[in-house]
Amino acid sequence: MDTWSFYTSLVSLWLHRFYIYSVVAVGISIWIIVQFLTTKTRRKGEKSNGNPPSSEGTEDKLVNGSATLEAKELCVAGVKIFYGSQTGTAKRFAKGLAEAVISLCLPVEVISMGDYDPDDCLAEETTSRNVCVFLVATYTDGQPTESAAWFCKWLQEAAHDFRFGKTHLKGLRYAVFGLGNSVYVDHYNTVGRNIDRWLWMLGASRIMTRVEGDCNVAQSKHGSIEADFEAWKTKFLNRLQALCRGEKKPCSGKCKKGKCKSPGKQSKESSDPEHGASEYENTEAEELFETSSEEEADAEEAGGTNSVIDVEDLGNIMSHMKKAKRDRELEDGEVGKNLAQENSGRKEESERREMITPALREALTKQGYKLIGSHSGVKLCRWTKSMLRGRGGCYKHTFYGIESHRCMEATPSLACANKCVFCWRHHTNPVGTEWRWKMDQPEMILQEALENHRNMIKQFKGVSGVRADRLAEAMTAKHCALSLVGEPIMYPEINRFVKLLHQHGISSFLVTNAQFPDEIRNLEPVTQLYVSVDASTKESLKRIDRPLFRDFWQRFLDSLKALSEKQQRTVYRLTLVKAWNVDELKAYADLISLGKPDFIEVKGVTYCGESSASNLTMANVPWHEEVVRFVQDLADLVPDYEIACEHQHSNCLLIAHKKFKVDGDWFTWIDYGRFQELVREHERSGGAETFTAADYAARTPEWALFGSRERGFDPLDVRYQRKNKARDISGC
Repeated sequence: MDTWSFYTSLVSLWLHRFYIYSVVAVGISIWIIVQFLTTKTRRKGEKSNGNPPSSEGTEDKLVNGSATLEAKELCVAGVKIFYGSQTGTAKRFAKGLAEAVISLCLPVEVISMGDYDPDDCLAEETTSRNVCVFLVATYTDGQPTESAAWFCKWLQEAAHDFRFGKTHLKGLRYAVFGLGNSVYVDHYNTVGRNIDRWLWMLGASRIMTRVEGDCNVAQSKHGSIEADFEAWKTKFLNRLQALCRGEKKPCSGKCKKGKCKSPGKQSKESSDPEHGASEYENTEAEELFETSSEEEADAEEAGGTNSVIDVEDLGNIMSHMKKAKRDRELEDGEVGKNLAQENSGRKEESERREMITPALREALTKQGYKLIGSHSGVKLCRWTKSMLRGRGGCYKHTFYGIESHRCMEATPSLACANKCVFCWRHHTNPVGTEWRWKMDQPEMILQEALENHRNMIKQFKGVSGVRADRLAEAMTAKHCALSLVGEPIMYPEINRFVKLLHQHGISSFLVTNAQFPDEIRNLEPVTQLYVSVDASTKESLKRIDRPLFRDFWQRFLDSLKALSEKQQRTVYRLTLVKAWNVDELKAYADLISLGKPDFIEVKGVTYCGESSASNLTMANVPWHEEVVRFVQDLADLVPDYEIACEHQHSNCLLIAHKKFKVDGDWFTWIDYGRFQELVREHERSGGAETFTAADYAARTPEWALFGSRERGFDPLDVRYQRKNKARDISGC
């Protein structure tokens, strides 16, 4: 073959292959276009029929006009119907609704609020894919029924307690139907409105507009409360079927492009197709549900820029702004002399102001505090509730033998001289360097504290899991932890108050922030005196406690010296904040030699949520094993002390002086009966008869000791493990 023929054949072969490739490419392109058009047409047809595209393995079937899904992942796993009923109406409605839900082939559970523990179980609904329905009645005085009282109280406190967080119930879907009587205008459907609002503040998602049934036939929208409920039930079932089909948000059809914004973004469209306007626009029906977040509610309470302010309120708001400015200046240490002069001038005023302002009273009440007079308060500790259920007591039960269910947590002074970064209240309580407010008498404070404490305990009657024997015991307080909030030793009549406690047979556990050395010296005997030692150097103490006194370090050292002069039981209380104060072992050892405490409690800090007042995060919370290592290293530096006890649940350990170890046995517990005898003899003798910590010491049980298998958990109780563990809300 010559050269010309060879090249001719090569070109022909190339052209042939190019033709084949071109035909294949065109074919593939046509196939892709056809598939695209077919898919688009099918999707368009599905949308026009009102049905979402079915995923592989999913088939929607209609049963009695309702959708039942056989999808791998159901949009609705079931329905839980909670009711709070007194006359039986809400219970009857709940059963009727349950029968209707069963007809949709969905699992359903009817629950009395009195038999349900929201503290343990409600958070589990955030991941259960259930829809929770609340049918709640309102009494004539605006209170919930007896069976729903505890549920409502828990929900209210959780909604206003920053330690839970605004996402505590995120994922929980709910609907509310309220039963009320418009004859009682001031309290009409208050409970239903409140439950709706509290659930929303905790991050739960409402699937439809709340409806308020009216027992007043003349005002009922449908002629009777039964008819009101039937109308709501029909809408609820329709909404439930929509959720089963995978429709996430209700739509009125009047919003832009047919997509409604979520209620959390102040949607102006209604989730109720029959009513075009949202409940946010209907101020008469929704006067208690006007905000979408806790921050907005707080802003309105404080007279924020987004709220309407009456001219008469401007004076109060300006005073609030001036106080905030003074506090900031105090924190920077710029107004020491001016503050002293101001305090001096206030003391000369004939009429002193109250410590608790109306705004503060409202805020603290929402957080679950029972306020007493103008400067005191009492609140139930989480460990009181825990021990009532037989689920274990606090670390003071392990270390000192306190019966947690008989312990009253209180304070005669909500004010404090520090602004600690780990403060539970994030500094919503008043601050000051000396007492400059009106003063209530200790007799009144103690009487009302005991009465309020008993009333809070009474609310546990009939609550699921509460032990009857412990409930009966809890009605009589045996211990008082003066550590609720603030600085109790600031109260000018603290000695009289402590004596009254002892006269009632109540032990006293008083905590001070070590800024009032003279008051510590003048303090009458208490069962146990604590001093918070949050740091061991001047720099770290200023950074962590943020004291108001300019001479805070000298006051701190003088307080420790005053503690060493006490004959009764004394305790250093160390709160470990990771990356803040865990590397100061030698300095801590020096402070221990200065104050010579009987005991040293070392506890990891409890994270209390985000706050503009503190930059702590979960990264600052030490693991329990890190706390153990710190305590072991510290004990090696103080030869007169050893590790005695451990309470793993509280992330806390106890170092005790060796004088409390007799013949190899620890005596860290307290003989409370013997203490009461000793203190009575002391008072009868006018102080001549003295006694020491060793005189009322009691043997520590084996389970409470460091290294025990129980790790500080009382074997008489049963440890309860949450499926979805919530944030630890520690007590005192």
